[in-house]
Amino acid sequence: MAAAVSVAPPAAAPDQYGVAGHPVDHSWSPFIHGMFAKSTAQNIVYRLFDIEPGEFRRESLRLFTSGVRGLNITLPHKQAAAELVNELTPRAARAQAVNTIAFYEDTTLLGDNTDGVGLIADLEQNLGMDLANKRVLILGAGGAVRGVLAPLLERQPRQVVIANRNAARAHALAEEFGDLGALEGCGFTDAAGPPYDLIVNGTAASLSGDMPPMPPGLVGEETVCYDMAYGRGTTPFTEWARSLHAARIEKGWGMLVEQAAASFALWRGVRPETRPVLDALARFR
Repeated sequence: MAAAVSVAPPAAAPDQYGVAGHPVDHSWSPFIHGMFAKSTAQNIVYRLFDIEPGEFRRESLRLFTSGVRGLNITLPHKQAAAELVNELTPRAARAQAVNTIAFYEDTTLLGDNTDGVGLIADLEQNLGMDLANKRVLILGAGGAVRGVLAPLLERQPRQVVIANRNAARAHALAEEFGDLGALEGCGFTDAAGPPYDLIVNGTAASLSGDMPPMPPGLVGEETVCYDMAYGRGTTPFTEWARSLHAARIEKGWGMLVEQAAASFALWRGVRPETRPVLDALARFR
């Protein structure tokens, strides 16, 4: 009699996730989530989805109905994503901007915003900054900035100024979040010194190659300049900061990794360690 042959059951198909934006080909999220999945033994695949603004709602719903279980959302879709989902976490509801969507079996789409916790984790844990009683200037008034305002104001800085090309948008955003702390809005050319402790770029300048015109007196010998964008080499913002001899210049690699870890935890129920990923990405900065 021939020996019985045991046949292993077929491996389960990986759960599908990805990032939706336009453009999105520069994203390092597949690399990051791939490392997270390996370190936590999660069976997932993570892809890039380039979706033009006018197609966001239709294409996102198509992805979810085709089996995608979660999306990260990047420029320019964060506010559109807040309108798409059925339910918002408290921090996403406050921001009215979403960078993470989870799709549940009951067809609920939950929108979260992990940008703020990602930025704060990078500033405090990775860069060793104490934000209490600091003066902060934020450039931009779009979805990326909306996501970081509440967590930043929770750290009780002495003053936060939002500067934007369209001053009315900056004023409106400052009024909307003004109950959380000392917050004001202005146009780029109306931003004034003395030098700030921290300047955060939340504009698309690093993607468009255009640094908005800024008046003198904003950067001093102790100013930290932080570009929420990331990528190899310099950006228009980091070049501007370097020309003014900022004390420290950082790009958003750490924020990218920390917010991704929070997204991964929402999707998979386990929070990965970020230090190995930060170390792996250090060679590309």
